[in-house]
Amino acid sequence: LLVDGVDLAEVFGIQGFAGRSVEEPAGESNMRGSREGFVERLRPNFSLVRRRLKTPDLIFEMVTLGTKSRTDGALVYLKDTVSPELLRQIRQRLARVQMDVVLETGYLQPFLERRPLSLFSGVGVTERPDTLCAKVAEGRVGLLLDGTPYALVMPYLFGENFQSLDDYSHRPYFATLIRWLKYGSFLLTVLLPGLYVAVGSFHPELLPPTLLMDLVVSQETTPFPLALEALFTFFIYEIVREAGLRMPRSVGHAVSIVGGLVIGDAAVSAGLIGAPMVIVVAITAISAFVAPALYEPVTVLRFAFLLTGGLLGVFGVTLGFCAVVVNLCAVNPFGVPAASPAAPLSPYALRDVGVRWGWRLLSRQDLRVQDLAGSDLRSEGGTADGN
Repeated sequence: LLVDGVDLAEVFGIQGFAGRSVEEPAGESNMRGSREGFVERLRPNFSLVRRRLKTPDLIFEMVTLGTKSRTDGALVYLKDTVSPELLRQIRQRLARVQMDVVLETGYLQPFLERRPLSLFSGVGVTERPDTLCAKVAEGRVGLLLDGTPYALVMPYLFGENFQSLDDYSHRPYFATLIRWLKYGSFLLTVLLPGLYVAVGSFHPELLPPTLLMDLVVSQETTPFPLALEALFTFFIYEIVREAGLRMPRSVGHAVSIVGGLVIGDAAVSAGLIGAPMVIVVAITAISAFVAPALYEPVTVLRFAFLLTGGLLGVFGVTLGFCAVVVNLCAVNPFGVPAASPAAPLSPYALRDVGVRWGWRLLSRQDLRVQDLAGSDLRSEGGTADGN
């Protein structure tokens, strides 16, 4: 840049790199709203966020990660909304990342979490710029990384796994119904196999007579105990699902569907598994995709409840469920309880958890993440939800 009368020149880097265009994210599709998703380059991602948040308070704080890869990243936040304590914690944890190469945001999650071995993560992942903007407006911090379309959101609460952008486009009563269907699907996919094995093995008197007779007939034709039959069936299902994911997209879905149908029908015909078990596996598998963000912990919990139910019956399932609740309540990412606003209770924040209120009520007061009950973040301004 040359200016007449000035003996100095400014040089700007305007080089670009090849990359794909902005597309709809495959993992977070919606019926209404934006169809745009993040891409692998930082500059287009900045534009996607800046176009939605035009306030001068929006900050992109550049960071460099990886001693050899020197990967560019950016912290995204609103300086008038974010908690300084939250920013301090994130900067401190990123400074501890001593890796030669950082290629994806998944490399950074264990460094950002207080309990990386916990079942539930306090760091969220999204491909949608509108989702990131909505979280940033609540006082959260986003992390964009060059080379990946997945952005991190900190902190991330457990209840947000059941929320989607479509919830805020539908009428409140329908959005509330869909949200409770998601809660029920989560419990179903986690507990149904373990409860089925526990009741069938230890407490058959709890079943209706007709269902009990069907279970007895199916067990007479199968050579394995009910618990071993369930473990075998779910093991085969996970193999088929993983094979469908790793194969080319054009044939992956066909392999999953055909493999499931052929193997399931052949196993029932050969007497290796019973028809009720196939139904339980099918219901469990479909329910798992209602909350895709929880698929990893759901898979682990499903096998855990199968083992406890097969060894200890309903008592084992109950004991395992209590352990999961305790683990969830112990997750405290960045000083904000992951189980909030349910535990500790924040009544005002429950307006968007148990029941999705209408926009007239939701827009009356902005609730920042540091204002939740039990939060250790220091809030500058605003009123904590201590009702």
